[in-house]
Amino acid sequence: MLALGQAARAAARQVALAPPQTKARALTAAAAALRARADDILAANALDLADARARGTAPAFLDRLALDAGRIEAMAKGVEEVAALPDPVGKVAARFERPNGLVIERVSTPLGVVGVIYESRPNVTADAGALCLKAGNAAILRGGSESARSSAAIHACLVEGLRAAGLPEAAISRVDTTDRAAVGEMLAGLGGTL
Repeated sequence: MLALGQAARAAARQVALAPPQTKARALTAAAAALRARADDILAANALDLADARARGTAPAFLDRLALDAGRIEAMAKGVEEVAALPDPVGKVAARFERPNGLVIERVSTPLGVVGVIYESRPNVTADAGALCLKAGNAAILRGGSESARSSAAIHACLVEGLRAAGLPEAAISRVDTTDRAAVGEMLAGLGGTL
């Protein structure tokens, strides 16, 4: 977990300085990968659903976990919509001029590394990864154990997009263990890397 945090911290420096076009290219390539790998994502999701059904999971939970072609297309479109948004990095949110002529500006800047912990909805992998990247941040994603295979397949598409744009793969990292201790480590800040 510490190595994951350190790699994300190093990637965050590169992502923070990435031009808007590079981030958009990564997200557009990730959306294309989601479409191209839909069969892999659906196969992984079928395994997650089978395990959840075997545990007697409630139907509402199964619905949140389930993916189909329409939901994958919605994920891809969502990633493309994030890519098309104006780049928030460097945007002046407020500007004040003091009586002595000193100009003070509030400018949006990346946070660095953002840890995202979520359960059961594998599409959050794409949503959270895309939003963090667009804002110039690296992300460490920890999805629920029940959606581990689906999230891994979706994450592979995000990594493909990062590679296509020449950005570090650690810019969108995924915790690959289902051990709940990983959540505690993330909440504790991963040794100062979050």
